[in-house]
Amino acid sequence: MGLIKNKKGIFFISLALIVLSIFVLTVTFLPDFNTRSSVQKRVESLDSFIFSIEQDLPRQLYVFGFRTLFLIEEDIVENNTYANDVNGLFQEAFFSGSLNGNEENLLEGAKFSDIQDELQRRAQAVSANITLSSPILTVSQDDPWNVKLTLTADFLAEDLGGSVKWDKEIVINSYIPIENFEDPLYLINTNGLVPNKMVKTPHDSFVTENDVSNLNDHLGNSYYITSTTGPSFLNRLEGNIIANPQGIESLVNLQNLSSQGISVKQKSVVDYIYFSTNNPTNCNVQPSGMPSWFRLDNEHLATYEVNCA
Repeated sequence: MGLIKNKKGIFFISLALIVLSIFVLTVTFLPDFNTRSSVQKRVESLDSFIFSIEQDLPRQLYVFGFRTLFLIEEDIVENNTYANDVNGLFQEAFFSGSLNGNEENLLEGAKFSDIQDELQRRAQAVSANITLSSPILTVSQDDPWNVKLTLTADFLAEDLGGSVKWDKEIVINSYIPIENFEDPLYLINTNGLVPNKMVKTPHDSFVTENDVSNLNDHLGNSYYITSTTGPSFLNRLEGNIIANPQGIESLVNLQNLSSQGISVKQKSVVDYIYFSTNNPTNCNVQPSGMPSWFRLDNEHLATYEVNCA
């Protein structure tokens, strides 16, 4: 009997020790688990917030880029002169909110400091801090129909409680379509009398079985096509007519010039040739059906699917 009682006693003592161990482990690790779980939730919450910020930055950069291009063209019209340094104007606009030393109301809310303030305001709403430092803005074109803005900056985001932090370099790209902006070559060379919006041609071909209807429509509206021998939009803003891989070209409708009292020249009507001192060999074209003043240089005959008459 005594042996049985001893075994029962040992069993209950062992069971009590196991229960006590579980209790001690629970008391020891549960707070740590709760802390780690809370931090993990905070990380996930801020990660989602930062993702939304990075998704929105291209839009903010787009707004700035569109307004700046508008202001540069407005300045070209007002002063009847090309932009001296497009990249420099973008830098001034982005970091100072001015253009050629003149503060621009249109840039209010769009310049770099405004973007920083907006990020900080949104961050404070979720108990965080966000800063952008060492910003670099570049302006370029990697296709003929868009101006590309790239913002590179050091991005620091941290929880106000100090539990989580992101520290990385971000590269934000935004593309501003050039269609429907005015072509500076027309603005300057017609003294603003014959503006021409840059609109991509709707025509895949210009002449079909001697039918020149598409070519006439293309000419009449001075539509644009890609052209590796023509200047890009950024080139055009500076009055630079050098060949560019992202170049474009239109055909100058001389009737529009004549109707505004502008004397016309007998030369190729390809815009960057017509509005320059260059005068390569040119000719009237066939098939028939084009205006008598319509002339092309030899290098563009194949482009517009015609031959010398």
